[in-house]
Amino acid sequence: MSALPIPVFDGHNDTLLRHVMNEGTAKEVSFFSENERGHIDLPKARKGGLQGGLFAMFVPSKYDDTSGVPFDPEDPANFAPVDQPGALNFTNRMFSMARRWVRESDGQVVIAKSVAEARKAMSVGKLAMIMHIEGAEAIDKDLYALEVLYAAGLRSIGPVWSRKNIFADGVPMAFPSSPDTGTGLTDVGRELVANCNQMGVMIDLSHITEKGFWDVANLSTKPLVASHSNAHSLCPSARNLTDKQLDAVKESKGLVGINYHVAFLRDDGAHDVNTSIDVLVRHAAYLVDKLGEDGVALGSDFDGCLVPDAIKDATGLPKLLDGLKKSGFGDKLINKIAHENWLSVLERTGI
Repeated sequence: MSALPIPVFDGHNDTLLRHVMNEGTAKEVSFFSENERGHIDLPKARKGGLQGGLFAMFVPSKYDDTSGVPFDPEDPANFAPVDQPGALNFTNRMFSMARRWVRESDGQVVIAKSVAEARKAMSVGKLAMIMHIEGAEAIDKDLYALEVLYAAGLRSIGPVWSRKNIFADGVPMAFPSSPDTGTGLTDVGRELVANCNQMGVMIDLSHITEKGFWDVANLSTKPLVASHSNAHSLCPSARNLTDKQLDAVKESKGLVGINYHVAFLRDDGAHDVNTSIDVLVRHAAYLVDKLGEDGVALGSDFDGCLVPDAIKDATGLPKLLDGLKKSGFGDKLINKIAHENWLSVLERTGI
C-alpha cells in the first residue's frame, strides 16, 4: 500500500474562474470528475494531497467573453478597467459556484472562515477552501461590499491585479522589468488596507507595484504576504519580489507562496512548459535563505498559468515535494512549505 501524499495547502488558484467561464459551454466539466481540462478537480486534489487553499475570485477585463479564446497577455483589452457593479456580479457568480460545490460534495468540500475550520476539515481529508479576491474591483469606494463579502466567507484580498483600479496600481507581466512600474495605494486603498487589518482579512501583495508594496508595508499591522510570487533575483519579472521586498516580508513575519508559472521561474522568462522542477526548487532554496523556514510556502497559480509539464496539475504535487527532498530539504521543512506555513501566517493575520 503506497503512502498517503503530504497534505498541501496552496496559496493561489483560478479554478473557480475556469469553471465559471466554461459554464454552459462545450468546455463545461464537473469539479467532482477527473478530467483533462484543468489543473484542479476534486479527484486530482485527492491524488496529489491538495487538502486546502486560497481559492481566488478574479474578474477578467473581458468577463462576459465566452469565445474560449486563451488569455493573451499582449492584448491591452485583457487589462482594461472593470466596472464595480459588473465585477461584484461576476464575483458573486464565483462565490455561488463555491457554495454549490460545498452543497453537492456530500461534506467533502468546505468553505473555511477560520484557520481552525480549515485545520479541522483537512485533518479528516476534506478540501478546505478559504475565499480570496484577486483584484478588488468588486468592492466599492465606501467598502459596503467588503462587509457583505466578509460575512459570506471572504478572508483574503489582493487589492489589485495587473491593472489599475480605485485602490492601487498593478504591475504588468513584463520581463525583464523591475516591479517599480507605477503608483502605489490611493486614499481609498489605504482605507481598504486599514479595514482589512481590523476585520482579519489578509492583504495579498502579489500583482501590486513596488510603490504599492511599500505603502502597504508602512501602513499594515499584519504580516506581509505575496500569495503567488517568486524571487526577482532569479527571474527578473515585474511580478516577482526584489531582495529588499523579501527583507521586509521577513521582518513582518510574513510569507511568499512560490508561483509555478514557468515565466516567473525561468531566468530567461520563457513560456516553456519544458521546465525542470529543479528551477522551482532553486526559488524555494533562495526564498528559504532570505525569509527563513517559516516564510516560504506554495502558491501554484493552478488554472491560471503555464505549469511545468513535470508537475502538470494537482496530481504532480508529490513530485514537487520529492524534488525538495532530493535537494536536501528535511521532512520538517517540507511539511512547513507544504501546508503549515500558510496556516500559521493566516493565524497571525487573525483569520
